[in-house]
Order: sequence, then structure tokens, then C-alpha cells
Amino acid sequence: MIKIKEAIIVEGRYDKIKLSSIVDAPIIETNGFRVFSDKEKQNLIRKIADIRGILVLTDSDGAGFVIRNFLKGTVDSSKIKHCYIPQIEGKEKRKAQKGKEGLLGVEGISDEIILNAIRSSGATVVGQEVNTVKREITKADLFALGLTGTQNAEKKRQKLFNYLDLPSYLSVNAFLSAINCLYSIEELRENLRILNLL
Repeated sequence: MIKIKEAIIVEGRYDKIKLSSIVDAPIIETNGFRVFSDKEKQNLIRKIADIRGILVLTDSDGAGFVIRNFLKGTVDSSKIKHCYIPQIEGKEKRKAQKGKEGLLGVEGISDEIILNAIRSSGATVVGQEVNTVKREITKADLFALGLTGTQNAEKKRQKLFNYLDLPSYLSVNAFLSAINCLYSIEELRENLRILNLL
């Protein structure tokens, strides 16, 4: 497994599952073409790009390139890196038949090929230096801050989402991933204090 600084942008859930087993990085789904009309998701991707940069890893088919090109026009070019997987014929195990173009998507490509593609993309691979590692916000932190596990947790999260300009539909796991891209635990606490939620 390699750890990279940038957040990885993928098309869907199965791509995220595949990558999370081989790369230590926040992984954000575009939900396919939904990103074109989802202003909240676009805003989230821009915010994450501004703070830590993004690495776009879409399928090597036509649809993947349409999404990639859309993101190129949405995010500052200095904050975006591109990772390309080769065009390999085949179908994913979970699918009954090949896709329209007959190519494997991210989820069907071998770990080794994906890791080589990430290394070749110019992504910032994090070394073993302890000093550079930021303490991750955990689910236990969210519970301790009253953002999960209490009667008013969802209301508190929605108030925070609104204040931080985050998508209103984020699940707890998606919120945890996004907040770790954007803020430290101290910054999260400070924002909760500002909103009188602490």
C-alpha cells in the first residue's frame, strides 16, 4: 500500500473499494455523470483540490475521459494531477458482460498496474517521516463532538455542512473523508465553537 498526499477522484463505488485496499488517501466518487449537475460535489472537489490537490483516476473508456475533461474545467490546473490506466480488454468479475467499449475499468485493473500508474502520475507519495503526518479525525472524534450517536447529531452535522459549504447529503463516512481532507481536529472544534455547537 502506498500513501499519497492528493485526494483521488474516481467514478464510482467499486472503484473506491478497489483503491482503498491499495492506496492510503481520501477517495471521492463523482457518481459517474452526476457530477456534471451536482454543484455541491463540484464545490467539495474544488475545496479539497485547493487544500491538498487531487489525482483524477477514471476509466480509460470514453465516459471516463468525458468526466476527466469536465474536472479539468472545474478545478484550477495547478491543483489537479491525472493518472491514466491502460486500455485493457475484458470485463469486471461482478458484471455479466463487457461494457460498451469492452475495456476494464479501474475496478478490474490489477493492483500492480494501478500502483505503477499512480507512481507515474506525479502524485506526491508520502514518506515515512512522522513529523509530516497529520492526526486523522476519527469516528470516535465525531462521537465525542456530538456529530454522531446522539439525538441531535444529524441537525448539528447539517448546520456544520451549511457553514462549511459542504454537500448536504454526505453520509457520516463521506463526511469523515471530506473533513480529513479539509481540516484538522483543532480547526473542526473551532468551527463547532463558532456555531455554538460545542
